Amino acid sequence: MKGVAPLARIPEQVIEQVRDATDIVDFISQYVQLQKQGKNFFGLCPFHEERTPSFSVTEDKQIFHCFSCGRGGNVFKFLMELENLSFQEAVVKVAEFSHVSLDEQIVNAATGAGQHGDPQSPTNQLIKLHQDATKLYSHILMNTEMGQPALDYLHQRGLTDQTISDYGLGYAPSKQLLKPFFETRKIDYQTLRHSGLFIENQDGELRDRFVDRIMYPIRNQSGQEIAFSGRMLKQMPDQPKYLNSPETELFNKRKVLFNFDLARGAVRKQGNLILFEGFMDVMSAHQSGVDNGVASMGTSLTEEQIYAIQRITKQVYVCYDGDTPGQKATQRALSILRDNSSLTLGVIQMPEGMDPDEYRQKYGEAKLASALESARETPVAFEMRYLKTQYDVDTDTGRLQYLNDILAILATVKSPVEQDVYLTQLADSFQLDKSSLRQQLAMVKPAKQAPERPARPAVNTGQSQPQTQQQQVVKRTPVEKAERALLYRMLHDHDVWLRVTGMPQFNFVDDDYQLIYTLAQGYFETHQSYAPAQFVDFIHDDHLQNLVIDIESMQLNESTSEGEIDDYIQLIMNVAPLTKKIGETEQALQEARRLGDNDRVRQLVIEYIKLQQQKQSQKQA
Repeated sequence: MKGVAPLARIPEQVIEQVRDATDIVDFISQYVQLQKQGKNFFGLCPFHEERTPSFSVTEDKQIFHCFSCGRGGNVFKFLMELENLSFQEAVVKVAEFSHVSLDEQIVNAATGAGQHGDPQSPTNQLIKLHQDATKLYSHILMNTEMGQPALDYLHQRGLTDQTISDYGLGYAPSKQLLKPFFETRKIDYQTLRHSGLFIENQDGELRDRFVDRIMYPIRNQSGQEIAFSGRMLKQMPDQPKYLNSPETELFNKRKVLFNFDLARGAVRKQGNLILFEGFMDVMSAHQSGVDNGVASMGTSLTEEQIYAIQRITKQVYVCYDGDTPGQKATQRALSILRDNSSLTLGVIQMPEGMDPDEYRQKYGEAKLASALESARETPVAFEMRYLKTQYDVDTDTGRLQYLNDILAILATVKSPVEQDVYLTQLADSFQLDKSSLRQQLAMVKPAKQAPERPARPAVNTGQSQPQTQQQQVVKRTPVEKAERALLYRMLHDHDVWLRVTGMPQFNFVDDDYQLIYTLAQGYFETHQSYAPAQFVDFIHDDHLQNLVIDIESMQLNESTSEGEIDDYIQLIMNVAPLTKKIGETEQALQEARRLGDNDRVRQLVIEYIKLQQQKQSQKQA
């Protein structure tokens, strides 16, 4: 349905207060790393994967627009699209960000309809199941006798009740509790089947998937529980130590990073992200005051996870276990990150071969926080140290192999000063002449870098974009170009608006532009001036909202040139009568078909085709 967005739950003056108090650049920067280029800010689009930025935020208009996927809107629309929220829920969440106090009745009315949009949608039903399961598991852990052994275990590992609460940890007992818990709530059987929380036998009977396990909720980037990872409390020889939820409609482990939702703010503030190997490492860092850590889901990094990281930072430190397997995993992670991103990389080398959680348990939170800051090194420094353990450098053969590998790595280092530092270290370590190493380095061809992937094509609307962005020109007819430019001028220039609206015979040729024009008439009845971020809230249709933002992204001269409006109107009105005639012919054709007048149908079809051909030729002129 097209029309005006319902704002009954929140008064419009409250919506305006929240919008006026919020800078869209500040808000979106929580989710996307933005860089200013010209008048606008650009970043990687959060709605689809791309290699070069096509996502634009215009601060003076308080709108966003992706030149590739076409999404656009104001700060409320951004949050609605990204986190699947209703309009009212988005207003409340933006108000929280901007510290705008809302009346409790407004908040209750806005959020009382359900969790994140339509509560009956299949996705939201599954989210609600996971949220309820999280609460049940947490209650069992913290408040029941059957959960006490699991709670004791977590306390023995040094986790505080606050950390346990921050991450919503819980316990799934040996007794089957989750299935009867949902049965009493009359949850649909098919919903339970698709949740991933149960195992189905050949007879179609369901039983709890997680039994006698400490439960780590897995959340999406919006902070909604979508899956679990369960750790065995008592290790059984035929059971995995960790058991993750299966792939579901909600959960794809390739796309999820543990703690990403909580770490995002700290990453933005500190300018870097720490990639840990395990959940306990992330939680230990958090308990030590280091909140910019995430972990992958027990597998090697994926392109989807790397893309999520690239959206929010340029700097990543890999902090895996200090033992031999952990060092191999570090090298593998560096290789994957180097081949699939433009991130600046570093390594945090934990002392004594420990992992971060072990280090915290032995030395305490303050020491871990200090180590995470002081034990940082470059990837080259890591490779020099790691590769030294892979060869017998006490022999000539091993030493030469090691030096050949290291020099190949140094050949990729662009900074002469950095190269010089490492060459000095090598010369001192092996009592070699530094000039000989430099001569050898000059003979080494740098290792081939991973080819840069082409950017996904973006729509060219004339707006200034990053130089690296490949653009795909959208071909528009002269009439459509005129309609878009005229509509822009009408919305932004009241004199042009009065002039065009004073022409009763005027109509836009394209139905979408005519509908935006009609909606704008209603908008100006209650608004003195035009604000794009405000107008998109006035429109209920997603397609029209995106079209308005696309028009706003056009690059036109600030002032209207002499004769410009006349040219637009003349071009449009030459085609408009034909459009009207085509509509009348369509109605007559429908009536003739209804009456079964075949001769009249044939006559009207011929006329209709001729009119369409005329219209097309005029639009192309």
